[in-house]
Amino acid sequence: MRKIGAKKRLKEFLIANVGRKVTSKELRDAAGKDVSEWARRVRELREDEAWPILTHHDSDDLAPGEYLLTALPAEKPGIKFSRGISQKLRAEVLDRNGFTCQMCGLTPGEIDPSTGRKVRLHLGHIKDKSLGGIDELSNLRTLCSTCNQGAKNITGEKPTSIWLLSQIRRAGQDEQRAAFEWLQKEFGTKT
Repeated sequence: MRKIGAKKRLKEFLIANVGRKVTSKELRDAAGKDVSEWARRVRELREDEAWPILTHHDSDDLAPGEYLLTALPAEKPGIKFSRGISQKLRAEVLDRNGFTCQMCGLTPGEIDPSTGRKVRLHLGHIKDKSLGGIDELSNLRTLCSTCNQGAKNITGEKPTSIWLLSQIRRAGQDEQRAAFEWLQKEFGTKT
């Protein structure tokens, strides 16, 4: 007998709770205790299948971790066949970024202190697609699950070198030294 997938379980749960605020814990439980990517399935329902699911980013009535399916989804949602990011481009971004989250510095297999789970890397857009960003090397970066979820639609343009240098100059000596050591490790020393 075929096992029911997490996305199907989430669909059934959301449909049964149309118009009611549900929590991330309820969604996680509905997806299955062994499913770590339940939030990704919810995003796929919102973005790929056009389900009208609101979060605290969309409505002031919702707190972080609360979701609301406002209406039943359309009978035949628009099907999106292309993900847009090829495996080759994905590999280039991961390699360029040293298989490291570009926001927090965690690498795959490490334990994420905010979730207690092993880090999984994703590709994130520097300028989100909803704001006109495109799927190209210069607009993609490697992010862990936590940073990718937190950055969605709120990260702006990539910082300019002048702004970045101003921030480093404002930092204390310990922070400047840490940035310098990271840059040396990341790019090596020039002779």
